[in-house]
Amino acid sequence: MKKLDVIAAVLLVVGGINWGVVGLTGSDLVGTLLGNLSPASRAVYILVGLAALYQALQWKAIQHRWQPAYAR
Repeated sequence: MKKLDVIAAVLLVVGGINWGVVGLTGSDLVGTLLGNLSPASRAVYILVGLAALYQALQWKAIQHRWQPAYAR
């Protein structure tokens, strides 16, 4: 599960950076790199959304998984 936690975190960073660039410049990096609403860019957007949903629903479990054994 830790691998899934890391993948979700990376996707959220990608999404966060993209939204930061959109807010600052009005330019969509994912759309620019992969094509505006192309199947590839839509897949990235869907994966980022799923990662956010996963993080929101698994927040407590993720904290527990990543807590050192001596702190439990």
